[in-house]
Amino acid sequence: MSHFDTSDRTRLFYRDWGSGRPIVFVASWALDSRAWGSHMQYFNALGCRCIAMDRRGHGRSDDPGRGYHYDRLADDLAELLDHLDLREVTLVAHSMATGECTRYLTRHGSDRIARVVYLAPVAASYLDGSRDACSMDSVTAEPVLADMRRDLPKWLADSADGFFLPAETGTSPDTIRHTIDMVLDASLHALIECFRAKYVDQRDELRAIDVPLLVVHGDRDVSEPVQQGRAIAALVPHSRYLEYAGAPHGLYHTHFERLVADMFAFMRDTPTAVHAGTSHRQAAA
Repeated sequence: MSHFDTSDRTRLFYRDWGSGRPIVFVASWALDSRAWGSHMQYFNALGCRCIAMDRRGHGRSDDPGRGYHYDRLADDLAELLDHLDLREVTLVAHSMATGECTRYLTRHGSDRIARVVYLAPVAASYLDGSRDACSMDSVTAEPVLADMRRDLPKWLADSADGFFLPAETGTSPDTIRHTIDMVLDASLHALIECFRAKYVDQRDELRAIDVPLLVVHGDRDVSEPVQQGRAIAALVPHSRYLEYAGAPHGLYHTHFERLVADMFAFMRDTPTAVHAGTSHRQAAA
């Protein structure tokens, strides 16, 4: 197993498969590197090196009881890239991880990054008075956090249908169970604090992104509404936007074949020597 120690003495686990062009996968809130297994296998077969880390308090990483905010999480990601000396990275993030990656680019720059893929991203701002109208504010979030503290397994079971839309997408009960078990492996303290981490305003940070960005969002996402992906694509200068009809928040699984094909096309169309280009907007039915 592969681990490294961060500058604040937290031991983090990561998976590092294959060789070639590096792709670093960053899991959503509550999930860990296991969520990316199929994606890593797919891109390994295409000659890519695939890396995914367990966020602190998740999976096989330490639970230090601290550092569950964007600055420290972005530093953890930066220290992984430094530890492996990765260059020309394709950075792939889902949900809350998009906020981490935006903060990474703000704090550490894009010298190691060739391009970024945001799947079902969090809102550009969650601050009261400046947030997107479609996003949950901090007051609305507190009852959700209370439900998690009281009975996390029930909250997860109740949320699974909206996350995967199994009746429409064919997601198996086994996949749902595996995902719930992954969340239950995480520290409850880490889950609560990471949920709160996204209550910031990143609009200026997003405007400053200087590498090509692909945003993919589903129009049936009940966790992070599709308006958020549209807004982020409009804010980032060098972005391409794809909207999946009928896709839920768990589109990384439910729309796997289409997603990896779109990701590969994006990698092919944005050579590693290019860090800027013409903005594209594309809505796909």
